[in-house]
Amino acid sequence: MLQTQGNPDGHVILRGGKAPNYSPADVAQCEKEMEQAGLRPSLMVDCSHGNSNKDYRRQPAVAESVVAQIKDGNRSIIGLMIESNIHEGNQSSEQPRSEMKYGVSVTDACISWEMTDALLREIHQDLNGQLTARVA
Repeated sequence: MLQTQGNPDGHVILRGGKAPNYSPADVAQCEKEMEQAGLRPSLMVDCSHGNSNKDYRRQPAVAESVVAQIKDGNRSIIGLMIESNIHEGNQSSEQPRSEMKYGVSVTDACISWEMTDALLREIHQDLNGQLTARVA
C-alpha cells in the first residue's frame, strides 16, 4: 500500500448538480465539510453547468454572486470557472464541417469573447484591492 502526504493546494469545484450550489449557504456547508475532513477550505466555483441551470447566459450572474461573497470577506473561494469561446452558444459537431461556424463551441454552450472580456474587467475592478489584501 502507498501513502502520501497529499496535496495541500487541492480544492473543491462547486459546479452544481440537481440544483446550483454557489450560494453563501452552499459555500459555508462545503467549507464546514472540508474542515471536518481536516482539509483547508479551498473552493472554486464553476459558473456554468448546474450553477447556471445549464443556461450559458446566466454565467455572469453566478460570477457576480461569487464576487460579492469574496467582497463580503469569504477567503476560501480561490477562483471561478467560465465557459467561454470566441462566439456565444454552441453547435453540433455532427453537422458538415462546411456548415460549422468558427469559434463556436461543439460541446457546452459558452459566453462570447466580448462578454468574457467585459466580465473579467468587471471582476478585476471589483476585486483588485480585495485580492491583494488576501495574500498580504
